Amino acid sequence: MQIISVNDYDELSKKAYDSFVKTMNSLENPVFGLSTGSTPKGLYELLVQDYIQKNQTFHHIQTFNLDEYVGLAKEHEGSYYYYMYERFFKPLELTEEQTNVPNGLAKDFTGECEKYEQKIQNAGGIDLQFLGIGVNGHIGFNEPGTPFASRTHVVELTESTMEVNSRFFETKTEMPNKAITMGIESIMDSKEIILLVNGEHKAEALKQTVEGKVDEKFPASVLQNHPNVTIIADQPALSKLN
Repeated sequence: MQIISVNDYDELSKKAYDSFVKTMNSLENPVFGLSTGSTPKGLYELLVQDYIQKNQTFHHIQTFNLDEYVGLAKEHEGSYYYYMYERFFKPLELTEEQTNVPNGLAKDFTGECEKYEQKIQNAGGIDLQFLGIGVNGHIGFNEPGTPFASRTHVVELTESTMEVNSRFFETKTEMPNKAITMGIESIMDSKEIILLVNGEHKAEALKQTVEGKVDEKFPASVLQNHPNVTIIADQPALSKLN
């Protein structure tokens, strides 16, 4: 693991942006794994700014999102498709063929998971996967206890994850209790992984990720086994590392 220490969120976003652009400009058809939530917002804002200023072209990229809530339509403001469409897909004028998010309204979720895995394989695999981390160590929506050998699957969300994510919904009762997520093995198949971590509230999770035992009880610990992981974290998030 390589750890890049930054002073604040803006610097974290800029380092993530630099990695994205480097990969995008070095490959003919780069494939990115993307995450949602508050952590990657700065990265997306910088990329959109680049596009508006005509500094970069994005016509040759393809993206796969980590996860989506079960039961939410694309148009629902709480869905991850909506998050990505508003902040990334639409501003960059990406086509439907370029973007992939699991279907939260699939009639056959087993088939949807298998289809998503096949799409990733057909694209040649993910060149650069961006991750965040939950306070309980989840990556994607792979909660504690998820087998390291898991592929894309439907997961029951833990109470702690639902509590944290309920802030994105008007009421807690609107918060879905299931999601489709890339599995841990799916994530580990990525050629390169960048983990973005900011804030003191993630310090203990980052410590366990880097220095803890590799254990399915703490999913992010599996990243110790990947040959090409970079962690970009601010000082508060790094505060508990030895």
